[in-house]
Amino acid sequence: MAMITYIKDAFSELKNHVTWTPQSELLRHTTVVVVFSIIFSLAIWGADSLLSRVVKFYFQLIS
Repeated sequence: MAMITYIKDAFSELKNHVTWTPQSELLRHTTVVVVFSIIFSLAIWGADSLLSRVVKFYFQLIS
């Protein structure tokens, strides 16, 4: 029974005492995170491709 009371109290706390971010601000922040994630992943991909070519060139030189 204590578990049910705990869950009810938790939902009550979430409903009545938590300040939720407005949807427009949440959407804006989510967009920023997605854009920077894409930019960062492209930068990592570019660095990986460049280093891969450098290593491949190096091994062609020494073989």
